[in-house]
Amino acid sequence: MQHKHLVRKASGVSEPFSQRKLESSLRKAGASEENISIIVKDIIGWIHEGVTTQKIYARAFQLLRKLRGGTAARYKLKKAIMELGPTGFPFEHFVGELMKAEGYSVKTGQLMQGICVQHEVDVVATNSSTQCLMECKYHNSPDKISNVQVPLYIRSRMNDIIDRIKNNPELKGLNFEGWVVTNTRFSEDAISYGLCSGLKMMSWDFPANNALKDRIEKHHLFPVTSLTRLSVKQKQLLMEAGIVLCRQIQDNQHEIAKLGLTPTKRKRLMEEVRDLSL
Repeated sequence: MQHKHLVRKASGVSEPFSQRKLESSLRKAGASEENISIIVKDIIGWIHEGVTTQKIYARAFQLLRKLRGGTAARYKLKKAIMELGPTGFPFEHFVGELMKAEGYSVKTGQLMQGICVQHEVDVVATNSSTQCLMECKYHNSPDKISNVQVPLYIRSRMNDIIDRIKNNPELKGLNFEGWVVTNTRFSEDAISYGLCSGLKMMSWDFPANNALKDRIEKHHLFPVTSLTRLSVKQKQLLMEAGIVLCRQIQDNQHEIAKLGLTPTKRKRLMEEVRDLSL
């Protein structure tokens, strides 16, 4: 349903507020129809001309958090990925965990010699048939887009490495793929070049039905930044300890003990973790 109010997107473009889009995003997050109705009614009564989509999202998230914490964490997934910063290091580990969930053995931060020079590869993921050499491009703002220069640069680096390792007898029988993964978006030219050159590409919403957001939902690999029961500082402490996934918390109770949570807060945290791991 379209409403007369114009809302402003992160790109600065204005468009009519869409109740249908809001309902769809809440439904994908696992909110019940009853809670969706409550939140949408509130937003419609509050919305005003020129309000940003970020503010609409923030209000919907706060309402959802009050109704059900685990669902709220799912709703803020895109923002949570951006909160993995300030460096790209946690994002690299997050991508590595994603590849592990898809059956690969994974190493991160690897130095690999090419024909011409040595390169640092963010993620090296290997299964019985393929080795993926992956560059991760992390951004902490949704308006940051990877243009065609990114895949051009990465394709040349990956070619230099692959031209050397393809003759390695220890890797005989493997296919080699160069990858670039970003938590935001690629420009149209970047996608066109990637598809043409054989570079594998994954962004928040590309490729369709197998994008970053789809894979996260499929494997229930929610980052610790999704959690609503921890402060920013507490989440940062977990990431510094190498914990980037909610499901890793259950096996690292000694790190949780360092956060100074009361028994009640710790119980609520674990309830949210279990909800996100289902």
